[in-house]
Amino acid sequence: MTHSPIKKLLLGITGGIAAYKTAELVRLLVRQGIEVQVVMTEAACQFITPVTMQALSGRHVFTSMWDASVANGMPHIELSRNADAILVAPASADFIAKLVHGGADDLLSILCLARECPLMVAPAMNRQMWENPATQRNIAQLKKDGVAILGPGSGDQACGEVGMGRMMEPEQLLAAIETSQQPKILAGKRILVTAGPTFEAIDPVRAITNMSSGKMGYSVAQAAGEMGAEVTLVSGPTALNPPPEAKIINVISAEDMLSAVTKNIAKQDIFISVAAVADYRPSKTSIQKIKKAEKKFALELSPNVDILAKVATMKNAPFCVGFAAESENLLKHAEQKRLAKKLPLIIANLVQEALGKDDVALTLLDNKGKHVLPKTSKIKAARLLLQHITAMLKKSKTEARP
Repeated sequence: MTHSPIKKLLLGITGGIAAYKTAELVRLLVRQGIEVQVVMTEAACQFITPVTMQALSGRHVFTSMWDASVANGMPHIELSRNADAILVAPASADFIAKLVHGGADDLLSILCLARECPLMVAPAMNRQMWENPATQRNIAQLKKDGVAILGPGSGDQACGEVGMGRMMEPEQLLAAIETSQQPKILAGKRILVTAGPTFEAIDPVRAITNMSSGKMGYSVAQAAGEMGAEVTLVSGPTALNPPPEAKIINVISAEDMLSAVTKNIAKQDIFISVAAVADYRPSKTSIQKIKKAEKKFALELSPNVDILAKVATMKNAPFCVGFAAESENLLKHAEQKRLAKKLPLIIANLVQEALGKDDVALTLLDNKGKHVLPKTSKIKAARLLLQHITAMLKKSKTEARP
Protein backbone atom coordinates (compact mmCIF):
# COMPACT_ATOMS: atom_id res chain seq x y z
CA MET A 1 0.00 0.00 0.00
CA THR A 2 1.24 3.45 -0.91
CA HIS A 3 2.57 5.83 1.72
CA SER A 4 2.05 8.90 -0.47
CA PRO A 5 -1.04 11.04 0.07
CA ILE A 6 -3.92 10.05 -2.18
CA LYS A 7 -4.85 13.06 -4.28
CA LYS A 8 -6.59 11.20 -7.10
CA LEU A 9 -8.77 8.19 -6.32
CA LEU A 10 -10.45 5.93 -8.84
CA LEU A 11 -13.63 4.73 -7.15
CA GLY A 12 -15.25 1.62 -8.61
CA ILE A 13 -18.87 0.74 -7.84
CA THR A 14 -20.28 -2.75 -8.44
CA GLY A 15 -23.82 -4.08 -8.15
CA GLY A 16 -25.18 -4.10 -4.61
CA ILE A 17 -27.61 -2.24 -2.40
CA ALA A 18 -24.64 -0.80 -0.48
CA ALA A 19 -24.00 1.40 -3.53
CA TYR A 20 -26.20 4.03 -1.86
CA LYS A 21 -23.50 4.44 0.82
CA THR A 22 -20.93 5.21 -1.85
CA ALA A 23 -22.70 8.47 -2.64
CA GLU A 24 -21.91 9.73 0.87
CA LEU A 25 -18.37 8.39 0.56
CA VAL A 26 -17.81 10.46 -2.58
CA ARG A 27 -19.05 13.56 -0.78
CA LEU A 28 -16.64 12.93 2.12
CA LEU A 29 -13.70 12.29 -0.20
CA VAL A 30 -14.31 15.46 -2.20
CA ARG A 31 -14.56 17.43 1.04
CA GLN A 32 -11.08 16.11 1.91
CA GLY A 33 -9.76 17.59 -1.32
CA ILE A 34 -9.42 14.24 -3.08
CA GLU A 35 -10.21 14.14 -6.80
CA VAL A 36 -12.63 11.24 -7.29
CA GLN A 37 -13.09 9.52 -10.63
CA VAL A 38 -16.08 7.16 -10.50
CA VAL A 39 -16.32 4.03 -12.64
CA MET A 40 -19.52 1.95 -12.44
CA THR A 41 -20.35 -1.53 -13.62
CA GLU A 42 -23.58 -2.18 -15.52
CA ALA A 43 -25.03 -3.84 -12.40
CA ALA A 44 -24.12 -0.83 -10.25
CA CYS A 45 -26.26 1.39 -12.48
CA GLN A 46 -29.31 -0.65 -11.41
CA PHE A 47 -28.86 0.53 -7.82
CA ILE A 48 -27.69 4.15 -8.18
CA THR A 49 -27.38 6.34 -11.24
CA PRO A 50 -24.25 7.77 -12.87
CA VAL A 51 -25.97 11.16 -12.75
CA THR A 52 -25.91 11.07 -8.94
CA MET A 53 -22.23 10.17 -8.85
CA GLN A 54 -21.37 12.81 -11.44
CA ALA A 55 -23.15 15.48 -9.41
CA LEU A 56 -21.27 14.50 -6.25
CA SER A 57 -17.83 13.99 -7.79
CA GLY A 58 -18.04 16.84 -10.29
CA ARG A 59 -16.58 14.55 -12.94
CA HIS A 60 -17.86 12.47 -15.82
CA VAL A 61 -18.71 8.92 -14.69
CA PHE A 62 -17.43 6.04 -16.79
CA THR A 63 -19.56 2.95 -17.29
CA SER A 64 -18.20 1.46 -20.52
CA MET A 65 -14.80 0.50 -21.91
CA TRP A 66 -16.00 1.96 -25.20
CA ASP A 67 -16.49 5.47 -23.78
CA ALA A 68 -15.57 7.89 -26.59
CA SER A 69 -14.74 10.80 -24.25
CA VAL A 70 -11.17 9.52 -23.83
CA ALA A 71 -9.16 10.86 -26.73
CA ASN A 72 -7.09 7.77 -27.44
CA GLY A 73 -10.04 5.40 -27.04
CA MET A 74 -8.38 3.56 -24.17
CA PRO A 75 -10.08 4.56 -20.89
CA HIS A 76 -8.98 1.23 -19.40
CA ILE A 77 -5.39 2.47 -19.57
CA GLU A 78 -5.73 6.21 -19.06
CA LEU A 79 -7.97 6.17 -15.99
CA SER A 80 -5.77 3.90 -13.88
CA ARG A 81 -2.57 5.69 -14.94
CA ASN A 82 -3.84 8.95 -13.46
CA ALA A 83 -4.94 7.41 -10.14
CA ASP A 84 -2.95 7.24 -6.91
CA ALA A 85 -5.13 4.32 -5.79
CA ILE A 86 -8.24 2.34 -6.74
CA LEU A 87 -11.04 1.60 -4.30
CA VAL A 88 -13.91 -0.73 -5.19
CA ALA A 89 -16.89 -0.03 -2.89
CA PRO A 90 -19.10 -1.92 -2.78
CA ALA A 91 -17.26 -4.97 -4.09
CA SER A 92 -19.71 -7.78 -4.80
CA ALA A 93 -18.86 -11.46 -4.38
CA ASP A 94 -18.92 -11.81 -8.17
CA PHE A 95 -16.48 -8.94 -8.70
CA ILE A 96 -14.14 -10.25 -5.99
CA ALA A 97 -14.06 -13.62 -7.77
CA LYS A 98 -13.34 -11.82 -11.03
CA LEU A 99 -10.38 -10.01 -9.46
CA VAL A 100 -8.91 -13.25 -8.16
CA HIS A 101 -8.99 -14.90 -11.57
CA GLY A 102 -7.96 -11.86 -13.60
CA GLY A 103 -11.32 -11.40 -15.31
CA ALA A 104 -11.46 -8.45 -17.69
CA ASP A 105 -14.87 -8.25 -19.33
CA ASP A 106 -15.86 -4.72 -18.27
CA LEU A 107 -14.14 -1.37 -17.73
CA LEU A 108 -13.72 -1.65 -13.95
CA SER A 109 -12.23 -5.13 -13.98
CA ILE A 110 -9.83 -4.13 -16.78
CA LEU A 111 -8.74 -1.06 -14.78
CA CYS A 112 -8.02 -3.25 -11.77
CA LEU A 113 -6.03 -5.67 -13.93
CA ALA A 114 -4.07 -2.99 -15.81
CA ARG A 115 -3.24 -0.86 -12.78
CA GLU A 116 0.11 0.20 -11.38
CA CYS A 117 -1.36 1.73 -8.23
CA PRO A 118 -2.60 0.12 -4.96
CA LEU A 119 -6.02 -1.54 -4.93
CA MET A 120 -8.46 -1.48 -2.02
CA VAL A 121 -11.65 -3.54 -1.88
CA ALA A 122 -14.68 -3.01 0.40
CA PRO A 123 -16.74 -6.24 0.30
CA ALA A 124 -20.54 -6.05 0.54
CA MET A 125 -22.78 -9.08 0.34
CA ASN A 126 -25.25 -11.36 2.09
CA ARG A 127 -24.02 -13.17 5.20
CA GLN A 128 -24.10 -16.61 3.59
CA MET A 129 -22.24 -15.33 0.54
CA TRP A 130 -19.52 -13.84 2.75
CA GLU A 131 -19.18 -17.02 4.82
CA ASN A 132 -19.11 -19.29 1.78
CA PRO A 133 -15.73 -21.08 1.55
CA ALA A 134 -15.33 -19.91 -2.05
CA THR A 135 -15.56 -16.26 -1.00
CA GLN A 136 -13.18 -16.79 1.89
CA ARG A 137 -10.67 -18.43 -0.44
CA ASN A 138 -10.97 -15.49 -2.80
CA ILE A 139 -10.45 -12.96 -0.01
CA ALA A 140 -7.39 -14.86 1.21
CA GLN A 141 -5.94 -14.85 -2.30
CA LEU A 142 -6.52 -11.13 -2.75
CA LYS A 143 -4.66 -10.48 0.50
CA LYS A 144 -1.77 -12.60 -0.77
CA ASP A 145 -1.82 -10.55 -3.96
CA GLY A 146 -1.36 -7.38 -1.93
CA VAL A 147 -4.93 -6.10 -2.22
CA ALA A 148 -6.17 -4.26 0.90
CA ILE A 149 -9.49 -5.64 2.21
CA LEU A 150 -11.54 -2.99 4.02
CA GLY A 151 -14.17 -4.70 6.15
CA PRO A 152 -16.78 -5.97 5.91
CA GLY A 153 -18.76 -5.05 9.00
CA SER A 154 -21.49 -6.91 10.85
CA GLY A 155 -25.13 -5.96 11.32
CA ASP A 156 -28.54 -5.81 9.66
CA GLN A 157 -28.60 -6.63 5.97
CA ALA A 158 -31.05 -5.69 3.22
CA CYS A 159 -32.13 -9.34 2.89
CA GLY A 160 -33.26 -9.40 6.51
CA GLU A 161 -30.25 -11.39 7.72
CA VAL A 162 -27.95 -10.24 10.50
CA GLY A 163 -24.22 -10.93 10.36
CA MET A 164 -20.97 -10.26 8.54
CA GLY A 165 -21.09 -8.86 5.04
CA ARG A 166 -22.20 -5.22 5.42
CA MET A 167 -20.03 -2.71 3.65
CA MET A 168 -18.16 -0.44 6.04
CA GLU A 169 -19.81 2.92 6.65
CA PRO A 170 -18.53 5.88 4.59
CA GLU A 171 -16.75 7.46 7.56
CA GLN A 172 -15.02 4.14 8.30
CA LEU A 173 -13.92 3.78 4.69
CA LEU A 174 -12.53 7.31 4.71
CA ALA A 175 -10.58 6.49 7.87
CA ALA A 176 -9.32 3.26 6.28
CA ILE A 177 -8.06 5.18 3.26
CA GLU A 178 -6.18 7.56 5.56
CA THR A 179 -4.78 4.57 7.45
CA SER A 180 -3.46 3.02 4.25
CA GLN A 181 -1.27 6.07 3.66
CA GLN A 182 0.63 5.87 6.95
CA PRO A 183 4.31 4.90 6.61
CA LYS A 184 5.19 1.69 8.46
CA ILE A 185 7.89 3.41 10.48
CA LEU A 186 7.10 1.34 13.60
CA ALA A 187 7.15 -2.06 11.91
CA GLY A 188 8.73 -4.60 14.25
CA LYS A 189 8.17 -2.45 17.35
CA ARG A 190 6.06 -3.50 20.33
CA ILE A 191 4.12 -0.68 21.98
CA LEU A 192 2.04 -0.76 25.15
CA VAL A 193 -0.48 2.07 25.57
CA THR A 194 -2.67 2.84 28.57
CA ALA A 195 -5.88 4.78 28.03
CA GLY A 196 -9.03 6.02 29.68
CA PRO A 197 -9.89 6.69 33.33
CA THR A 198 -9.69 4.34 36.28
CA PHE A 199 -12.63 3.60 38.55
CA GLU A 200 -11.78 3.44 42.28
CA ALA A 201 -14.73 1.86 44.09
CA ILE A 202 -16.13 3.42 47.28
CA ASP A 203 -18.98 0.92 47.53
CA PRO A 204 -20.88 -1.22 44.96
CA VAL A 205 -22.43 1.85 43.28
CA ARG A 206 -20.02 4.75 43.89
CA ALA A 207 -16.47 5.42 42.84
CA ILE A 208 -13.73 8.00 42.39
CA THR A 209 -13.10 8.54 38.69
CA ASN A 210 -12.54 11.37 36.20
CA MET A 211 -13.81 12.76 32.91
CA SER A 212 -11.27 11.10 30.61
CA SER A 213 -12.98 9.68 27.51
CA GLY A 214 -10.00 7.60 26.44
CA LYS A 215 -10.01 9.17 22.96
CA MET A 216 -6.36 10.26 23.03
CA GLY A 217 -5.05 6.91 24.20
CA TYR A 218 -7.16 5.03 21.67
CA SER A 219 -5.93 7.37 18.95
CA VAL A 220 -2.31 6.67 19.91
CA ALA A 221 -3.00 2.92 19.81
CA GLN A 222 -4.70 3.24 16.43
CA ALA A 223 -1.92 5.33 14.94
CA ALA A 224 0.73 2.92 16.23
CA GLY A 225 -1.08 0.02 14.58
CA GLU A 226 -1.35 1.97 11.34
CA MET A 227 2.41 2.48 11.41
CA GLY A 228 3.08 -1.24 11.72
CA ALA A 229 3.61 -1.66 15.47
CA GLU A 230 2.38 -4.59 17.54
CA VAL A 231 0.08 -2.78 19.95
CA THR A 232 -1.22 -3.72 23.39
CA LEU A 233 -3.90 -1.37 24.72
CA VAL A 234 -4.65 -1.45 28.46
CA SER A 235 -7.87 0.49 28.88
CA GLY A 236 -9.95 1.72 31.75
CA PRO A 237 -13.75 1.96 31.31
CA THR A 238 -14.69 3.79 28.07
CA ALA A 239 -17.46 3.76 25.49
CA LEU A 240 -14.97 3.48 22.61
CA ASN A 241 -14.38 0.68 20.14
CA PRO A 242 -10.74 -0.44 20.34
CA PRO A 243 -8.57 -0.23 17.22
CA PRO A 244 -8.73 -3.52 15.30
CA GLU A 245 -4.92 -3.77 15.21
CA ALA A 246 -4.56 -3.68 19.02
CA LYS A 247 -4.64 -6.40 21.65
CA ILE A 248 -7.11 -4.98 24.17
CA ILE A 249 -6.92 -5.57 27.93
CA ASN A 250 -9.85 -4.04 29.83
CA VAL A 251 -9.30 -2.97 33.44
CA ILE A 252 -11.26 -1.05 36.06
CA SER A 253 -9.05 0.28 38.86
CA ALA A 254 -5.55 1.69 39.04
CA GLU A 255 -4.40 -1.52 40.72
CA ASP A 256 -5.91 -3.52 37.83
CA MET A 257 -4.07 -1.33 35.34
CA LEU A 258 -0.79 -1.67 37.21
CA SER A 259 -1.18 -5.45 37.22
CA ALA A 260 -1.96 -5.57 33.48
CA VAL A 261 0.96 -3.30 32.61
CA THR A 262 3.37 -5.28 34.80
CA LYS A 263 2.33 -8.57 33.19
CA ASN A 264 2.69 -7.23 29.64
CA ILE A 265 5.61 -4.79 29.80
CA ALA A 266 8.32 -7.38 29.14
CA LYS A 267 9.86 -7.09 25.66
CA GLN A 268 7.93 -3.88 24.90
CA ASP A 269 9.96 -1.31 22.99
CA ILE A 270 7.79 1.68 23.88
CA PHE A 271 5.44 2.44 26.78
CA ILE A 272 3.05 5.36 26.31
CA SER A 273 1.09 6.21 29.43
CA VAL A 274 -1.96 8.17 28.28
CA ALA A 275 -4.44 6.89 30.89
CA ALA A 276 -5.81 9.32 33.47
CA VAL A 277 -5.01 7.08 36.43
CA ALA A 278 -6.55 8.10 39.75
CA ASP A 279 -3.87 9.36 42.14
CA TYR A 280 -5.83 8.04 45.12
CA ARG A 281 -8.20 5.22 46.00
CA PRO A 282 -10.46 4.70 49.03
CA SER A 283 -8.49 3.02 51.81
CA LYS A 284 -11.47 0.78 52.45
CA THR A 285 -14.21 -0.26 50.04
CA SER A 286 -17.63 -0.97 51.52
CA ILE A 287 -19.13 -4.30 50.50
CA GLN A 288 -22.62 -2.86 50.90
CA LYS A 289 -24.00 0.43 49.60
CA ILE A 290 -23.30 3.24 52.06
CA LYS A 291 -26.59 4.74 53.21
CA LYS A 292 -27.16 8.47 53.02
CA ALA A 293 -27.15 10.26 56.36
CA GLU A 294 -27.68 13.85 57.44
CA LYS A 295 -24.11 14.28 58.59
CA LYS A 296 -20.65 14.73 57.17
CA PHE A 297 -19.02 11.72 55.61
CA ALA A 298 -15.24 11.34 55.73
CA LEU A 299 -13.49 9.25 53.09
CA GLU A 300 -9.92 8.18 53.78
CA LEU A 301 -7.78 7.90 50.65
CA SER A 302 -4.57 6.02 49.94
CA PRO A 303 -2.17 6.86 47.11
CA ASN A 304 -2.06 4.64 44.04
CA VAL A 305 1.24 3.48 42.61
CA ASP A 306 2.52 5.76 39.85
CA ILE A 307 2.52 3.25 36.98
CA LEU A 308 4.66 5.31 34.61
CA ALA A 309 7.28 6.07 37.26
CA LYS A 310 7.43 2.38 38.21
CA VAL A 311 7.94 1.25 34.61
CA ALA A 312 10.52 3.97 33.92
CA THR A 313 12.71 2.72 36.78
CA MET A 314 12.60 -0.93 35.72
CA LYS A 315 15.75 -2.64 34.58
CA ASN A 316 15.83 -2.62 30.75
CA ALA A 317 12.81 -0.29 30.75
CA PRO A 318 11.21 0.49 27.41
CA PHE A 319 11.23 3.99 25.92
CA CYS A 320 8.74 5.66 28.28
CA VAL A 321 6.42 8.48 27.28
CA GLY A 322 4.09 10.27 29.65
CA PHE A 323 1.15 12.65 29.37
CA ALA A 324 0.76 15.63 31.69
CA ALA A 325 -2.76 17.04 31.81
CA GLU A 326 -2.64 20.30 33.74
CA SER A 327 -5.08 23.10 34.47
CA GLU A 328 -2.42 25.82 34.99
CA ASN A 329 1.33 26.46 34.54
CA LEU A 330 1.24 23.77 31.89
CA LEU A 331 4.84 23.68 30.69
CA LYS A 332 6.37 24.22 34.13
CA HIS A 333 4.45 21.37 35.76
CA ALA A 334 4.90 19.04 32.80
CA GLU A 335 8.66 19.54 32.71
CA GLN A 336 8.87 18.94 36.46
CA LYS A 337 7.11 15.61 35.96
CA ARG A 338 9.40 14.67 33.10
CA LEU A 339 12.52 15.32 35.13
CA ALA A 340 11.18 13.69 38.30
CA LYS A 341 10.30 10.49 36.45
CA LYS A 342 13.40 10.60 34.23
CA LEU A 343 11.36 10.43 31.03
CA PRO A 344 12.82 11.10 27.58
CA LEU A 345 9.52 12.64 26.50
CA ILE A 346 6.35 14.00 28.05
CA ILE A 347 3.27 15.43 26.30
CA ALA A 348 1.60 18.43 27.90
CA ASN A 349 -1.97 19.55 27.39
CA LEU A 350 -4.55 21.61 29.25
CA VAL A 351 -7.31 19.49 30.77
CA GLN A 352 -10.00 22.06 30.02
CA GLU A 353 -9.11 21.86 26.32
CA ALA A 354 -8.62 18.10 26.05
CA LEU A 355 -10.96 16.02 28.22
CA GLY A 356 -13.74 14.53 26.12
CA LYS A 357 -12.88 16.68 23.09
CA ASP A 358 -12.19 15.43 19.56
CA ASP A 359 -9.46 17.99 18.87
CA VAL A 360 -6.38 18.65 20.94
CA ALA A 361 -3.34 20.94 21.14
CA LEU A 362 -0.23 19.10 22.37
CA THR A 363 3.19 20.34 23.40
CA LEU A 364 6.02 17.80 23.40
CA LEU A 365 8.81 18.28 25.94
CA ASP A 366 12.17 16.50 25.64
CA ASN A 367 15.83 17.27 26.20
CA LYS A 368 15.86 19.62 23.22
CA GLY A 369 13.04 21.73 24.60
CA LYS A 370 9.43 22.13 23.56
CA HIS A 371 7.80 21.10 20.27
CA VAL A 372 4.35 22.59 19.76
CA LEU A 373 1.93 20.58 17.62
CA PRO A 374 -0.93 22.39 15.86
CA LYS A 375 -4.41 21.94 17.24
CA THR A 376 -5.92 19.09 15.25
CA SER A 377 -7.91 15.88 15.60
CA LYS A 378 -6.60 13.44 18.18
CA ILE A 379 -5.76 10.81 15.57
CA LYS A 380 -3.68 13.29 13.57
CA ALA A 381 -1.99 14.49 16.75
CA ALA A 382 -1.21 10.88 17.64
CA ARG A 383 0.43 10.34 14.23
CA LEU A 384 2.59 13.43 14.69
CA LEU A 385 3.53 12.29 18.19
CA LEU A 386 4.60 8.84 16.96
CA GLN A 387 6.67 10.39 14.19
CA HIS A 388 8.48 12.40 16.87
CA ILE A 389 9.01 9.29 19.02
CA THR A 390 10.37 7.40 16.02
CA ALA A 391 12.89 10.17 15.38
CA MET A 392 13.96 10.05 19.04
CA LEU A 393 14.37 6.27 18.94
CA LYS A 394 17.08 6.66 16.34
CA LYS A 395 19.22 8.01 19.15
CA SER A 396 20.30 5.94 22.12
CA LYS A 397 18.16 5.82 25.25
CA THR A 398 21.11 7.17 27.17
CA GLU A 399 21.20 10.31 25.06
CA ALA A 400 17.43 10.75 25.26
CA ARG A 401 17.14 10.55 29.06
CA PRO A 402 17.52 13.73 31.14
